[in-house]
Amino acid sequence: QVDLAESGGGSVQPGGSLRLSCRVSASIFMIDVISWNRQAPGKQRELVASITRGGSINTADSVKGRFTLSRDAGKNTVDLEMNSLEPEDTAVYSCNARDSRWGGVPIWGQGTRVIVSS
Repeated sequence: QVDLAESGGGSVQPGGSLRLSCRVSASIFMIDVISWNRQAPGKQRELVASITRGGSINTADSVKGRFTLSRDAGKNTVDLEMNSLEPEDTAVYSCNARDSRWGGVPIWGQGTRVIVSS
């Protein structure tokens, strides 16, 4: 199995930007799928973006054009660049890793809080 740790959350004004990082204890290029998810207060958790081992990226319609997911080989992180942030983006953002080596069960990080408010 692996350990995941998120960083980069904080408070920002509407229209601002943040970059979240998900550090993984195993090579990010050897894991089937790594995803960023978020859970806003009073709402269900939702997928924000994911990347497969092969590099295919899936991005939720709600953030498409504003959020970009990428992999940093040097830091072994999966990063989420968030631009043009809106109050509706306020949530706890968590990354998870799924792989057939551990039965496809998602392993989660502890999450990082993002607050978008004026």
